[in-house]
Amino acid sequence: MTLYAWPDAAAYGRVIPKAKIYEHAGASRALKEGFVREVELIIWSHKLAPETINLAATDAVAEIQIFRIAQKTAVLDRDLLRAIDKAIPFPLIFELSHGSRIKLVAAWKRRSGADRARWVVGDYFEADWLLEKVPRAPLPVAMNLGALYERLLSPLVERQTARLMPGATSGVAEVPQGYANPETQAEPMSLEARIAQAEAIEAKAREVEGIKARLSREKQFNRRVAINAELRAAKLELERLTAGHTDTAATND
Repeated sequence: MTLYAWPDAAAYGRVIPKAKIYEHAGASRALKEGFVREVELIIWSHKLAPETINLAATDAVAEIQIFRIAQKTAVLDRDLLRAIDKAIPFPLIFELSHGSRIKLVAAWKRRSGADRARWVVGDYFEADWLLEKVPRAPLPVAMNLGALYERLLSPLVERQTARLMPGATSGVAEVPQGYANPETQAEPMSLEARIAQAEAIEAKAREVEGIKARLSREKQFNRRVAINAELRAAKLELERLTAGHTDTAATND
C-alpha cells in the first residue's frame, strides 16, 4: 500500500469542529463521548473536484473529499468514521494518523437507488499503518472522478480481502486488482462486485472465529463433535469465497 500525494491545488485545510459532525450526523451521547475519547482533530484536508484536479465529475461522484483524523487512541471506532460519512454528502477517503504512523481507510459510498438524496455507506476497508515520512505516490491515472474513486478504493479492498484469506499473514502479497483469484477467474470483476465479495469473506471469517470461540468453551463431547462439523462447513464456505468460485471448493479434512 502507498500514501498519495494529494495535489496542492486540491488543498483545503479546514479544521472541522466535532460539534458540526454531531449536528449533521444526529450523534448520540455515546457517539459524542467516542469522539471526545478517541479523536484529537478532524481536518478537511483536500477536495478532489473538477476545478481542483481537472477531472470531470460523474453522476455518481461529483467530488471526493479527503479527511485527516488525528487519533488520541491507537484504535478508532469505525462508528466515528461512519458519523463523518453520514455528515458529508460526498465520497470520503480518510487518512488516520496516530503518533508517527498513518493509514488510509474508506468505505464504498454511493447514492441510494430509492432516494438520490440519501447515501449508502458500506463496510470500511483499510490499509496497513505506514510511517508518516514514507514517500507518497502520484494519484492513479483516471479519466474522471468516478474512475479515480474506484482506483483509490481498489487497493484497500484487495488488501483487506487478501488478509482474510485462510493462511494469510500480515506480509501476504496483494491480490491483483480486479480479480477474485487470478488462477480461477479470467475476467476482471467490477469494484462493486469485489466489495460484495470482500464483505462476504469478512462476514464468514468472523463466523469462523465465533465458532472457534464456542468450540474452545464447550466441554461436552457430543456438543464438540457438532460444533466441529459446523466449523468445517464454515471453513469450506470461507475457502469457496476466497477462491472466487460459485461451487463449494473441495478440501482435505
